[in-house]
Amino acid sequence: MKTYDAIIIGAGHNGLVSAAYLAKAGKQVLVLESRAIPGGTLVTEEFDGFMADMVQSGNLCPDIIRNLKLARFGLKPKPVSEIPAFISLLPDSDILVLESDPVKAAESIKRFSPKDAARWPDFLTFMEKATKFLESAYDTLMPRLPKVSLSEGYSLAELALDLRLAGRKNMLNIIRVIPMTAVEFLEEWFESEQLKAAVASVGIHGVTLGVMSAGTTFNLIHNWLNRGGLAHQYLGRAGQVTDALVAAAEAYGAEMRLSAEVTSIKIEDNQAAGVVLKDGEEISAQTVLSSADPKRTFLTLVGPMELSPTFVWHTQSIKMRGSVAKLHLGLKSLPDGMAADTTYTIAPALNYLERAYDAAKYGQISEKPYLEVTTSENVISIHFQYAPYKLKQGAWNDKRDTLEKLAVDTLAVHFPELQSSIVKSKLLTPADLETTYSLTEGDLNHGQIMLDQFMFMRPIPGWSNHKTPIDGLYLCGSGVHAGGGISGASGRNAAKVVSKEI
Repeated sequence: MKTYDAIIIGAGHNGLVSAAYLAKAGKQVLVLESRAIPGGTLVTEEFDGFMADMVQSGNLCPDIIRNLKLARFGLKPKPVSEIPAFISLLPDSDILVLESDPVKAAESIKRFSPKDAARWPDFLTFMEKATKFLESAYDTLMPRLPKVSLSEGYSLAELALDLRLAGRKNMLNIIRVIPMTAVEFLEEWFESEQLKAAVASVGIHGVTLGVMSAGTTFNLIHNWLNRGGLAHQYLGRAGQVTDALVAAAEAYGAEMRLSAEVTSIKIEDNQAAGVVLKDGEEISAQTVLSSADPKRTFLTLVGPMELSPTFVWHTQSIKMRGSVAKLHLGLKSLPDGMAADTTYTIAPALNYLERAYDAAKYGQISEKPYLEVTTSENVISIHFQYAPYKLKQGAWNDKRDTLEKLAVDTLAVHFPELQSSIVKSKLLTPADLETTYSLTEGDLNHGQIMLDQFMFMRPIPGWSNHKTPIDGLYLCGSGVHAGGGISGASGRNAAKVVSKEI
């Protein structure tokens, strides 16, 4: 049987990025995907005749697009002039339109606060510097504290230099704001409740935190970096990003097998030796990269018996806590007043967002939810928060109609024709996200992006450099440093580590 240099578990975007980088470096690579289609959560799928980005959309890091030459394989980023607006839907049919053009955005902001409109360009400048620093941090291999190798120390020194080059004032401000709540951060910039709430919503997107939770400013910067601003850019095109990655990986020599579920990782004398598939087939490799989340990788694929009790305890303690549901509506046509290829948010006030989060604390579905709505042709995709994975009362199969009605009714306040235009719907509860897309507890980020689970503490303290206690086993998914959302950074970084060792 053929022995591979590296087997990659999962054909999500990070697994595909790792595969393309390793294959490009001349390694024999096999990617194994349990589903019949590649892409993980970055997929455009059909439901009852309609097409939707089923779980997530996002942008790959520019250097990944450049280094893998993805433009040759059909991935062409949108020019700035074509980036859609981010629109906050407000009471009484009012809206706040935040265009990518700062001048146009300021004109809309001016209706609510001339002072905020004047500050908007300075805020964008600060966010640009903050995201550039975070981008540098995500390109830096985090050390296994308290152990720091010479190469890791050099990388940290480069990161510190990048921060210093931002200027002393900006350097201190970036460090200062990272642990802040989104409310505290935005109240330093703006006075308009409408603007503060709209921007703050991006700081809680995908995490089980409220706008008054510590660290949501970090999540705001993280999501701003991954999106390239406030609005999503590849609406209805998530599958095209995956298609480009698959084409690139295969062009560089990687092999891919679909409908090939890995049930365990073979371990021999504390060394990864390959994988075992659901049908019993064993495939050998000297290196295994898992793009599954850390809990699934260590507690299911490896098994607790191969790990120390302390490591198992730390793994069990990783906070997943998914609280997102996805609802896709196939329509006769978009309602009057709703534009295609646009991102909308229902986040009218900071207190509204915090109260929506309050429900999740007690295992309840938010009756007045925070929604982020994206449009593509005649499909509306609704990101619903909060819908906690662990419900205090009842099971998710009994709550599907309740959640769908809440989502539609909340959006229909702003678009009255919505209900009559719905032809088909597709709902993904947190339980569905776990079952179909292997997201433990329905967590989109493979682990919450929180202050105790970021940078050198992701996925767990002491193991932030993609290595694991099993020799030859590496993590390359969203649950490690640089992961969360769509960027490919963790897959890229893992490939760089592995390519030096095999």
